[in-house]
Amino acid sequence: MEIAGQVDSRRAVEELRELAELTGGPDGARRVAWTEEWVKARDWLKEKLGEIECEIETDEAGNLWATAPGNSEKALILGGHIDSVPNGGWLDGCLDTIGALETFRVLAPRERPVTLRLVDWADEEGARFGRSLLGSSACANTLDPDEVRGLKDKDGVALPDALAEHGVDLDRMNESHRQLENAAAYLELHIEQGPVLERMNLPLGVVLGTFGVERHAVRFTGQHAHSGSTPMDARRDAFIAAARSAVAFRDDAARRDDVRATTGFVNVSPAIVTAFNGWCEMSLDQRALDADVLADMLAEAKEAARNIAREEGVEVEWERMWQIEPIPFHPDLIELADEAVKEVAGKSHRLPSGPLHDAAEMARLMPTVMLFVKSLRGLSHTKEEDTPEEDLELAVRALHGLAVRAIDWVNSRV
Repeated sequence: MEIAGQVDSRRAVEELRELAELTGGPDGARRVAWTEEWVKARDWLKEKLGEIECEIETDEAGNLWATAPGNSEKALILGGHIDSVPNGGWLDGCLDTIGALETFRVLAPRERPVTLRLVDWADEEGARFGRSLLGSSACANTLDPDEVRGLKDKDGVALPDALAEHGVDLDRMNESHRQLENAAAYLELHIEQGPVLERMNLPLGVVLGTFGVERHAVRFTGQHAHSGSTPMDARRDAFIAAARSAVAFRDDAARRDDVRATTGFVNVSPAIVTAFNGWCEMSLDQRALDADVLADMLAEAKEAARNIAREEGVEVEWERMWQIEPIPFHPDLIELADEAVKEVAGKSHRLPSGPLHDAAEMARLMPTVMLFVKSLRGLSHTKEEDTPEEDLELAVRALHGLAVRAIDWVNSRV
């Protein structure tokens, strides 16, 4: 059965520019979820989908779906998110959606052995209320409404009230899980948001999975005293213990293969120029694609901090802030993605994703894979975010090629 067709990758880039003009400005994108700019972007997307013969609906979590039935109810899903961070770039999220739109445009009118669906997830970024992957986690049935019920934005608006303004009932969001009843596979295209592909001079890559994360607050307690009267060898300086530990965490990650360790915040007390600090709190964010490696990194970090604390005469305690397991993508789909990338770009590279994506929620439930296109200077979540247009066109073509392959793959498993 011939289903491929031909995507107009140039049209996809022009639509990215069109959306940027509609919901952007000198300070970047303004499509924060649950705001009027987001609604404007959603309406724009609905207009585009309205030109295609498909069924359009919004589910209980606020996710937008388009469905083109096939000969089987088993569904291949193309996903993305059109919401942005404040003052964001012109590609993060919306490339996923518009690349999927162009692929859907070509494949939806054709006879297919399986159903084709497009989803625009609601509030991937979590920019207004601080809870990322909101719509996709509800659809995956992993959202606990009570954990987010008390969230408020900077103006004091409660999340349930903002959701209600957009027709979403927090306590019914997980009912959107019904959308995945016949889901067979999930594909997502995204900018890399990092420097790896650019450093390799490659336009495209295939994502192996999303990093697992261990995030802790690490607190050191010593004794502050006067900076002028206390000899160096008599100090119990909590900041020095923290600083030495931060370097140890970094060095341990640097010795390993493709992992991350980041100290993001540091707070000290008393924080005055005439005393060294008797208390210091810092964050440690560790990421790895292998669960055993991640566990070993944490164990090494705790041992290093414990030894340094003893040497500096201070105490150390750890508090977990957040944890998520590594989520590998499906090996068969990774192979198909490699083929699609090589077909349009000649060479492919496999790499993990440090940031989380909606694909991480879907990968818990079904075979999933992502494609990355390079990000210039590794920048994202900023108006300076950019990717060469010729690479964007390659990315859209690769997504289409992957979708065609995935349709056959899903059909073979029905």
